[in-house]
Amino acid sequence: MSNNDKPAIPTTTVTRDVRQFDKETDNIYESIVIISKRANQIAVNVKEELHNKLAEFASSNDNLEEVFENREQIEISKHYERMPKSTLVAIDEFLNDKVYHRNPAKEQN
Repeated sequence: MSNNDKPAIPTTTVTRDVRQFDKETDNIYESIVIISKRANQIAVNVKEELHNKLAEFASSNDNLEEVFENREQIEISKHYERMPKSTLVAIDEFLNDKVYHRNPAKEQN
């Protein structure tokens, strides 16, 4: 699937059919836990990526008087602000079977 065929992930809140969430796990709460853990993973990765890109602009002798806005730095920040929130990405991945998960408690039975 190319990037053009990829379904667009919404950048705003979407009304969802709750019955879609428990199809795979048979438990809505278990599904929500899986989605929230995946959302946390995504958020950490995006935050790390953003900090690494912005670290390139940091200088060792910054002080409040010398700090000025860098156009490229602003564009990078705006790009990350426009990205879909990690929860929306995690929901999309879960509903499209792109999240690996297992429940050890269920496996013991």
